[in-house]
Amino acid sequence: MLPSRRGGYFLIFLACAGGMAFALYAQYVMGLQPCPLCVFQRVAIILTGLLALLAAIVNPQGGVSRGLFGGLVTLAALGGAGVAGWQTRLQLLPADQVPACGPGLDYMLETMPLSRMLAKVFHGSGECAAIDWTLLGLSMPMWSLVFFIGVIVFSLWLLARRR
Repeated sequence: MLPSRRGGYFLIFLACAGGMAFALYAQYVMGLQPCPLCVFQRVAIILTGLLALLAAIVNPQGGVSRGLFGGLVTLAALGGAGVAGWQTRLQLLPADQVPACGPGLDYMLETMPLSRMLAKVFHGSGECAAIDWTLLGLSMPMWSLVFFIGVIVFSLWLLARRR
């Protein structure tokens, strides 16, 4: 049985809530501290989940509003997939090509303009390339990428399907 559009967006919200619950578990119970790119992925998960919850609450019926909500959910997930893909790329670099560790995200937010801070974060650092945890051979950013791709595919399916 296929979920309604409203139910589908609520499932995306629940998946995002579960993803954030695991991220917080990994941080506070397993002791894995998030790097700057991990923090950006968390922001993307939260944004995707909130937009999906809003779409479930509003339950848009018209073509334009349905496309707007579906597009926003998909766009937020695409942003998260881009960050997760970039971090996965950093993790797969040979050891001699990994960038040196930089300052922490808190320090950069306090001392740098936003554009410079974003450029520095996406240039990468050694802490973002470190693999501290794996499951079935995939690191946390790789699982994040799989998650975001799943959300994108499901969101596009919800957007494209008829009643």
